[in-house]
Amino acid sequence: MPKGKTYKMLCLGDSYTIGEAVQENERFPMQTVELLKQKGIYFAKPTIIAKTGWTTDDLMVAIDQANLKGTYDVVTLLIGVNNQYRGRDLENYRKEFTALMETALSFSGNKIFKVYVLSIPDWGVTPFGAKDKRGERKIGEEIDVFNAVNYSVCSKFEANYVNITPFSREAKHNATLIANDGLHPSAKMYKAWAEKLVDEIEVTFKRENH
Repeated sequence: MPKGKTYKMLCLGDSYTIGEAVQENERFPMQTVELLKQKGIYFAKPTIIAKTGWTTDDLMVAIDQANLKGTYDVVTLLIGVNNQYRGRDLENYRKEFTALMETALSFSGNKIFKVYVLSIPDWGVTPFGAKDKRGERKIGEEIDVFNAVNYSVCSKFEANYVNITPFSREAKHNATLIANDGLHPSAKMYKAWAEKLVDEIEVTFKRENH
């Protein structure tokens, strides 16, 4: 049994958070808590509110329906790829992402340093993306625009921003970073995300406990 406090993590998102096409223990939230455990920071099994295909408004509804109680020591937010995929309005994304940030902040006990926004990965470099009529370059440009919005909102809140997009683009030349469905990240890519997130969480925990 772990000694000392066991922390709580809430992860909000879509297919990238629920880990479409990988095993439960390969999801990035699960790999994150396992890596933190190895560093002596113990978390309970993450609470995940995420589903493949969700847009910002879907996530907002699901959070309300989940009726969560209490606060969390880490809250992650990764959402927007389906807004981009469906050609949804950018200003609507800004509005709804801002509302989700306010929700994430409330779940952190109004401690913004406990909130971590992950950037949207670029699915345009995947085999699935190669079949999309928009093409890899156009998809990538749209992803960059959506990420500029979530980065802007994140910066206004002064939350942590974890830029995983550059690594997602390495999948163009490395098939091991893509799951068998030809679209979603493999466990290997999720591990890289988890490592980057753990580095950020460690900084926060050291700051808070000293």
